[in-house]
This record gives sequence, structure tokens and C-alpha cells, in this order.
Amino acid sequence: MQDHIASPWLRECLLSAALAVCVSAPAFAQSQKIGAAPEASNMKLVGYSDLQHRSAYQPTIHHQGDRWIAYIGHHGGTDAVPVPVNPATGKPEFNGTSIIDVTNPTKPVYLKHLPGQEGTYEGGGGQMTRVCDGKQLPKGDPKAVYLLRTFGGAAHEIWNVADPANPVMLTRIEGLKDTHKNWWECDTGIAYLVSGEPSWRTRRMTQIYDLSDPRKPLKIRDFGLPGQEPGSTGAVPTELHGPISTGPQGNRVFFGYGTNKGGVLQIVDRKKLLEGPAEPTAANLKAPEIAQLPMSSLNGAHTTFPMLQMPIAEFEKDKDGKKRDVVMIVDEALVNECAEARQMVWFADITVENRPMMISSYTPSEASGKFCDRGGRFGTHSSNESMAPIYYKKLAFIASFNAGVRAIDIRDPYHPREVAHFVPAITKDTDPRCVKIDGKDRCKVAIQTNNVETDDRGYIYIVDRANTGLHILKLTGSAKKIAGGP
Repeated sequence: MQDHIASPWLRECLLSAALAVCVSAPAFAQSQKIGAAPEASNMKLVGYSDLQHRSAYQPTIHHQGDRWIAYIGHHGGTDAVPVPVNPATGKPEFNGTSIIDVTNPTKPVYLKHLPGQEGTYEGGGGQMTRVCDGKQLPKGDPKAVYLLRTFGGAAHEIWNVADPANPVMLTRIEGLKDTHKNWWECDTGIAYLVSGEPSWRTRRMTQIYDLSDPRKPLKIRDFGLPGQEPGSTGAVPTELHGPISTGPQGNRVFFGYGTNKGGVLQIVDRKKLLEGPAEPTAANLKAPEIAQLPMSSLNGAHTTFPMLQMPIAEFEKDKDGKKRDVVMIVDEALVNECAEARQMVWFADITVENRPMMISSYTPSEASGKFCDRGGRFGTHSSNESMAPIYYKKLAFIASFNAGVRAIDIRDPYHPREVAHFVPAITKDTDPRCVKIDGKDRCKVAIQTNNVETDDRGYIYIVDRANTGLHILKLTGSAKKIAGGP
């Protein structure tokens, strides 16, 4: 399901000082106000980029020589908003990938926009970004820096971004549909590419590639849940959203299936996955699986973030179980104004891998901001995925749409607690979100914080689905003390 976007007429109306004369528009109510201060606790704004007013998805922050570069994937545009003009070229460009120098986070410098596939929402743009240094990849060019991105829903591309202002396209893996949220192991080159392979029975599954030499992709196998493979019959299991691998040392891959309903956490033996028979039979797909944790029909598994061997202070004196293996599962809210079950963060204890169990949950408090009434989506979407020591196993950052970003203390994953938040102010470019009331559109303007990432310095990067841009943040107060502070 996609957001319903108001018409261009309404956008002009929103910018008009005489809003009262817009009587023929859909019913309009605005909770946030242009020019109002952001809402914040233990978190403050450091820097900002408008991202050329493009709807944003995955930010990847890469330490590149003596610079820090942000690679930001974008959704396709909407029918209601014209194709944005790139000020550097003076031409309209379909949403793709923004490349920004954030070395000085107070003054981000927009370096380049790489246009994506023509199309709207997830059918266009270039949502996903991952970056690896050539000197780290086993067969990479040591002078290169490689950007792996999706091209709309049709392909995966690899670019050399050693000069981030002048990227060079190297490779395209195409003939696909519904490409989405990838994972790339920079030390091995193994990539788990979320794809729609036309012969499979599901919209999204995994294609595993050896990208240790990005110029020469080598396919290893296709993978998914039994029943999704070509030629199978019966009900089709819920589609993949994305995987996260612990690499050869951890020897596990955590797959999340479903977004806002019927979710599944799947724990897979990486070695068996990569070395097992490639033919996609039900038996071969089942062979590397260690366990599944089915979720409620009300909730999905958008992001499955492993936090292994967590020391739990409460269990310090216990004979067994002083450290626990935990996976944080984040659902995605899909429907505006709470017209679905609440999507949340869940914590699963997988210390006994073949018997995973839910131990706790977290959701932003609706009453604290009357978020169901603000407009747009409310609920969770994704977490940061950096495993840098500054925050890993201590704090998690959750993109929560109109509730902005929420920081939660996860040192005791049995009792997670919110310790900071930041809800950006809207701008004149923030896109309305509408719902049908008695057959007519009722539209509101609200922040739609879609994704979040952190860097090794401790900065927090949030991007907005409704064209509001990139906000660079830092922790303050008691939340900063938990991390040790950048």
C-alpha cells in the first residue's frame, strides 16, 4: 500500500496565505506548522540538507579517506509532484541517489544526484544504498569505492564512487522486479540482493551473489521460503523484506519477511546457505534454516537486527545466561492515520537458536504527541543498522514516521525504554498525506521520518518520506551519557 498524495492544486493552496479561500479542495487539517520549532528531548539538530525535495529511503554513511560521505537512496516520485529539478544541471531528474559530503555535519555539501528509474513510489527511484571500499573487497580495485544501489525495481547497479562527485557506472544486474533492501559483506563480497525473480511465486526473494570483484558478479543461488520457489503449489509464504548477515565469523543470516502483517524471523546457517545445493527445491531451501519465529498476523518483520552476546546486568550473578543473543525486529507502518494495527519494535531472545522467543516490545507513545491525529503514518519503520561500538548494544534509533526518530536504551532488551527523540519541523515542501472520509480526501501535512543511520562519530542521520530532507542530529543530556558521547 502506498501513501495517497494530494493534488498539485493542494500543494499550491498550502503555500497560499489565504488558505481559507481554498474551499473546493479536499478537507484539510494541519497538525504541524511551517516555521514551528522541532520537538526534541535529549537530541538536537546539527545540520540539514533539503535533498532537492526528494522522498528519501536508505542513508548509508561512509568514512571515505579523510571525508564522510552520505549516500541516500530515494523512492520514486508521485503523480502529484513534478519531477524535481537538480540545481547542478538545471534539468528535471527522476529520483535516484543523493551523494552528500557530511565531513562537517553542520554544513552538508550536496555533491551529486544520480537519477534513478522513471516511476512512482517503489516502482521508480533508487531506494537502497550500500557502500564497500575496494581495498576491503577480496578482488576489488584498492583505489575504488563501490556503491551498490537499486535502480527502481528493475535492477541492481554498482558504481565506482571513489570521486563521489563524479561516479562511474560499472555493473548492472537486471531483468528483475521489485528490488529492495540489500545487505553486502564488504570483507567477503557476498551480497544478499532482495529481488523479484520473474519465475518465482513471490514479489520479493533473495538472490545471493559474490561481488568480491564488482566488475564480475557471480551468482551463487536464489533463496526464499519453501512454497515461494518456481513450480511449487499451495499458499505462498509472505514475501521477503530484507536480510542482515553476521558474516563468516558469526555464520548467521537473519531474514525478515513481511512488513506490517504475517511476519517471520528466519535464522539461517550462512555456510550451509552459501555452500548448499543451489537448485531451488523445497528441501534445498529448508536445509540451511536453523529456526523460524512466526509473528502475529497483525505485525511484520521489516528489519531484523542481530545483537549477539549481549551482557545483561540483571543476570550478572546467574550461573547461566549472563549473556544473551537478541534480535531486534522492527515492523513497518503502512497506512495513514492509524488505520491498521500498531507497528512496533519487538525483541526476540535467540540464545537457544532453535527455540526463539519474544521477550519485550517498544512503541512510541501515541498520547505523547496525538500522533494518530497528525496525519500520515504513525508507527515504526526501520532502525539504524550500523554496528559501530559507539551505539551497538547500547542504543537503537527507530524511524517512526510522524513521531520522528526515537532513541531507545537497549542495554536491558527485556525492558527497553525511550531516552530521546527528535521530530523535525515541516517545510513548505513537505508533502501532504490523505485519507478518504465519506468518499472525499482529508489531507494533513506531517513529518514522515522513514529511515535512520548513524556513523562512527555518533551523528544520527534521518531522512523523510514526504520530501522534507535530511536532518543530522546528535545526542545530549542523559542519552549522550549512555553512549559515552561523540
